[in-house]
Amino acid sequence: LYGVNLSPFVRKVRVGLAIKGIAYDAVPTLPFNQPPEFLQKSPLGKIPLWEEDGLCLPDSSVILDYLEHKQPEPRIYPVEAKQRARALWYEEYADSRLVEVLSTVFFQRFVNPRIFKKDPDTQLVEKYLQEKIPPVFDYLERELGDRDVLVGNHFSIADIAVTSPFVSFALAGERPDKARWPRLAAYVDRQFARPFYKPIVEGDLAAAGG
Repeated sequence: LYGVNLSPFVRKVRVGLAIKGIAYDAVPTLPFNQPPEFLQKSPLGKIPLWEEDGLCLPDSSVILDYLEHKQPEPRIYPVEAKQRARALWYEEYADSRLVEVLSTVFFQRFVNPRIFKKDPDTQLVEKYLQEKIPPVFDYLERELGDRDVLVGNHFSIADIAVTSPFVSFALAGERPDKARWPRLAAYVDRQFARPFYKPIVEGDLAAAGG
């Protein structure tokens, strides 16, 4: 598995691997300044990249779908058609909109000062915290309702994809406001406490000094 643990997409795959108990070798790879040999395997320059017996899969969603077909149990994708479709939608929403808004704050507050030695754009951070993020959290709060998980009665790819970016958000010093989004805040905490998830969250936060 090529990538870095602080990437929400790499974390997403790591959670799936942990659930299924699949052993793997981690190859530290940054999402920038990549060597030509890596770009031959991941033409979009994306992490994570999964390489196995000559097979190269350079996308988290493709990797997890492959692992599900290769080792179906424990399942992370619902079997019933409508539930599977809903889970895939939440995965898409998380991988696009949720990652975009939370990672912007993470990049400015964490990556810029620690890796690029640059001051964060505080105005941009404030814009995202006040304008961009609330509608996303409002949507997730409504979708959750009183359920423990997003789809059906079992933890799924929907929950993996939605919760992974919240580790990055925590590293930026932020969490969902429990007063404004009580269901979302409790949901994230609940998933992070799962036995297969907790070591990943704690390890990422500790490694980054969070």
